[in-house]
Amino acid sequence: MPNGLPIMPMPVAMRVDGHLYERAVEPRRLLCDYIRQDLGLTGTHVGCEHGICGACTVIVNGEAVKSCLMLAVQARGADVQTVEALAQNGQLHPLQEAFAEHHALQCGFCTPGMLMAALTFLNENSDPTDEQIKLGMDGNLCRCTGYYNIVDAIRAAARMMRV
Repeated sequence: MPNGLPIMPMPVAMRVDGHLYERAVEPRRLLCDYIRQDLGLTGTHVGCEHGICGACTVIVNGEAVKSCLMLAVQARGADVQTVEALAQNGQLHPLQEAFAEHHALQCGFCTPGMLMAALTFLNENSDPTDEQIKLGMDGNLCRCTGYYNIVDAIRAAARMMRV
């Protein structure tokens, strides 16, 4: 309570993974906390809480966003996509398939953010070079894989998504 005044929740409506959610949200609530705690969509991971690691990356209106740096009220009226929306009707998304086939994950903590960042990257560049993939993914950190398999997986997913 700054200055002894209560913080009043604000009405927020947004579409998350194709479903409309309307909630009263404290103005200081982070989007990642709203997604994980209020909506129960725990695929979005929270790592550093400073926007450095990228584990919390989601897609907001077509752009990759680090949800630990965005307030839920800033997503009012937005279309938000989380990793839970990638697989459809029991069928893995090409990115998910490629990450599995190319062993692009080990502990899996960074994987949701990697997948969402890669999806927006590939939507903008459907035939990237390895160097473009590395530059496009530089906001997402992995402490396990060494990145070679991640680059291979994104290149393979690009081919699958072009077909």
